Amino acid sequence: MIVKPTVAQLLEKAENRYSLVIATAKRARQIAKGSKPMTVKDDVSPVTLAADEIEEDKVKIYNQNEWDEQLQGKNASAENTQTSEINETSEE
Repeated sequence: MIVKPTVAQLLEKAENRYSLVIATAKRARQIAKGSKPMTVKDDVSPVTLAADEIEEDKVKIYNQNEWDEQLQGKNASAENTQTSEINETSEE
């Protein structure tokens, strides 16, 4: 069980509990598979590390419209700079 950050604190970073749970689970899965945590906190639980990253704004939770806007912005800048790398995480 996550004690800190609290669910109330984390809900400030997401539109609703569903998106918070999905984002935390996806990031926890990445950490469990070997991704380096982006927080300096030392914890063995991937879920707690993921929650800490969200609370520290190291992981941003986008809704579909925000994500589409991000991709459009990256595509527009990629056309201007001749690069087209977009790092997306996919669920397996």
